[in-house]
Formats: sequence, structure tokens, C-alpha cells
Amino acid sequence: MNLKPLGDRVVIKMAEAEETTKSGIILAGSAKEKSQIAEVIAVGPGKVTDGKAEPMGVQVGDNVIVNKYGCTEVKLDGTEYFILSQADILAKVED
Repeated sequence: MNLKPLGDRVVIKMAEAEETTKSGIILAGSAKEKSQIAEVIAVGPGKVTDGKAEPMGVQVGDNVIVNKYGCTEVKLDGTEYFILSQADILAKVED
């Protein structure tokens, strides 16, 4: 099954939370902080304002930092995805 977002929405998959600290301490499940870094899986066609299409600022495969509370969670084929508006993407992570 495939997810195709509408408008200016984006489908992302969150990066795995760190299981150890930088000093090597293994974190318990409840101590892990939810990651805000995600990979873009699908991108909608963009928002239309006054008859003009606004281009999307992200592409499939981009790594982004997202707002913690702006996502809708969706489980599809056993995988957890999130759908959010492009406005809830705070930054792109570039090498």
C-alpha cells in the first residue's frame, strides 16, 4: 500500500531514538527521548494560493527536523508513519 499526501502535507518516518548516551550509558525504554529527526517518505503536490501553486520545500529522501506535536500518526503494513503539514517542518538536515 502507498501513501500519497494531499496539498502541502508530507509523510515522514521518524528516526530511531538513541539507545545509548554519548558516554555509553544504555537508556531504559522510558528514558529514551522521542526523535525529532525524520526521513521524508512522500510529498504532496503543494498548496494552491490565489490560483498559484506554491512549491514544496522538501523532497522524498530529505532528512528533516519536525515539530514534536504537529504530526498525525498512521500505521500501515506494520510501519509507523506520520503525516504533517509542511509548516510543521522546522529545518532540513544537510551534510
